[in-house]
Amino acid sequence: MAPTVLVVNPRAGRGRVGRELPRLVATLTEAGADPTVLVTGHAGHAVDLARQASRGGADTVVAVGGDGTVNEVVNGLIEGGKPVGSAALGVVAAGSGADFARSFAYPPHTGTSLRGIVGGTIPLDVGRLTFATETGEAVRYFVNVAEAGMGAATVRAAERLPRFLGKVRYLVAFWPTLARFRPGEITVTVNGERFQGRAHTAIIANGRFFGGGMGISPHSSPDDGVADLQINIGPKRQAFTLIPKIYKGTHLPSELIVQLSGGKGLIETEHPMPVEADGEMLGTTPLRFEILPGALRLRT
Repeated sequence: MAPTVLVVNPRAGRGRVGRELPRLVATLTEAGADPTVLVTGHAGHAVDLARQASRGGADTVVAVGGDGTVNEVVNGLIEGGKPVGSAALGVVAAGSGADFARSFAYPPHTGTSLRGIVGGTIPLDVGRLTFATETGEAVRYFVNVAEAGMGAATVRAAERLPRFLGKVRYLVAFWPTLARFRPGEITVTVNGERFQGRAHTAIIANGRFFGGGMGISPHSSPDDGVADLQINIGPKRQAFTLIPKIYKGTHLPSELIVQLSGGKGLIETEHPMPVEADGEMLGTTPLRFEILPGALRLRT
């Protein structure tokens, strides 16, 4: 296995990844990287490919695609809360959303840049989620943003929209979801702090952006060992004024949002609420989370 392995979703970015991949490979080859290219063929495939690459001795496993590809590669590089092999995570931000990459100012395309593939590394916190499914508890890792409630229901609705909408799919899906979703009683416990009340969304932020460029958690740092939580308690109609502020990252502090912070916690709801992480639908509440400080190394 070559030291640098590209795990590629050629369909990401409305097919742009597949079209630009030869140029990326040529750039890396000219720089002496001699990369191995592994192409995903179905949902979840990047998990297996990343794990195979790291176990095979790769020095860097690069997620070439959107946030979903990054999430799958992360889940391939972590197992049982520990790294699989010693590979660093690389990122080529080529998907339509690429929200994780925004926190590190990676170039938003495959292009000719080597940022995120070669060079130094920084520690990267990884979040571990335990949630409910139809067949019992399941575990998933994430590096950007996870949420339970109306935000997750919006992601589920966005999945059904045409891919050509690109990063605006989330916003298009939000308004009909807002009309249908019913808030409920929620209890959030984080490092001994506790919130109990009526809410429609609980957000667990390791990174700063989600939803195609919304600055949801402007002060989050994915290497500080904690997650920043936001519990949206305000009436749903406040979304009309809140959404523009979220895009700019100016929505905090707010009397409509309860903020907590910590390394581990539990979200319980009166009725099961949907759960998503890094734009991928997972299951439902109850939802436990734990931040694993510096669990991976990230190429910058």
